[in-house]
Amino acid sequence: MAVPFWCTGWIMAFDYVLHKGARSEAVLQSVTPAQADMAQKFHSGIEGYAATPLVNLQQWAQKIGVGKIWVKDESKRFGLNAFKALGGSYAIAKYLCGKLGIPVDENAFNILRSDEARQKLGQITFVTATDGNHGRGVAWAAKLLGYKAVVYLPEGSSLERLNNIRALGAEAEITKFNYDSAVRLAYAMSKKHGWVMVQDTAWPGYEEIPTWIMQGYTTMAQEIAAQLNGDVPTHLFLQAGVGSMAGAVLGYFAALWGDKAPVTVICEPDKAACLYKTAAAGDGQIHKVGGKMDSMMAGLCCGEPCTVSWDIIDNFASAFVACSDEYAARGMCLLGKPPAGDARVVSGESGAVTAGVLDAIMTEQELAPLREALGLNKSSRVLLISTEGDTDKVNYLKVLTGKWRQK
Repeated sequence: MAVPFWCTGWIMAFDYVLHKGARSEAVLQSVTPAQADMAQKFHSGIEGYAATPLVNLQQWAQKIGVGKIWVKDESKRFGLNAFKALGGSYAIAKYLCGKLGIPVDENAFNILRSDEARQKLGQITFVTATDGNHGRGVAWAAKLLGYKAVVYLPEGSSLERLNNIRALGAEAEITKFNYDSAVRLAYAMSKKHGWVMVQDTAWPGYEEIPTWIMQGYTTMAQEIAAQLNGDVPTHLFLQAGVGSMAGAVLGYFAALWGDKAPVTVICEPDKAACLYKTAAAGDGQIHKVGGKMDSMMAGLCCGEPCTVSWDIIDNFASAFVACSDEYAARGMCLLGKPPAGDARVVSGESGAVTAGVLDAIMTEQELAPLREALGLNKSSRVLLISTEGDTDKVNYLKVLTGKWRQK
């Protein structure tokens, strides 16, 4: 259903579709609590690891008419301003440990850094395509372990994100392609040069490493479960590009809480809404988005769903939202300039869109049918994940100072 809003001369897109999945537990085998425990043990062995904050925004919750709002603040992850390093580091470790025949546990990281391990493994180059955060995470992990990384960014990527990747020693360039074509370029280069591709999306024939990346993301979900201290959310809002993070987190909570798992809403940019389109079609086929995906939610500008994560999302998500950039800006301001009494969360474009969507659903009369269908009310306990901080500082300041508007 399309719900337009008018604001100072331009239209703000907000489309949604309700969804009822089969809720098959068979699709959850890769993201169980046991798998998450393995991933978290590995991450705990990396210097600088700490659980990122889970912030309780009680004043905002009261203002919009829900019981609680929690926001997981991933701007504090390993000093990288985003959560993505969890997936890249775990996938690289799984690959290298497999070569050595050793377990991926809390000692693995230090073993892999040893001269003995590097001598046995030899020279390895890891390659990926990225909108910014994933490539930075892969470059960071490769550098810490003593390996080379090559990173391709799509057309329109910010120089700040490019320079952050290069600062970690990786070879990186902004290509003339959109995200999905940059992925294909990375794959072709991996085949040509014998590089190892570490990509956070999957397709038939390339599913093992993306599954490892998703398992790395479950560390974040396991942290949340511990921080909630037994208080289970009723609702979960997750942003999605290819859907790897959304599938990992939703799958973990479905495996952990079963029938008590939260009603889950998947949020995407309207110009790159491949999961929304796939759900709306309802024909059992993957539906892609092509062309130029011109949204400031750069980390979500992906046109082809991850096949591994889609199976989980299709089974357990309750609704899909495709929205324009104004909702990301709305969320950035809500979190960056909170009501008195709430902590500030610095959240970038891709990190804050769920906050903007939640606020709209709870306060816009036009969205009352969606609010009612989701069962959002004063008793609801809502979980959001701010997946990145101000990874584009120039744009972040424009948004918070009111100098931004849709192109």
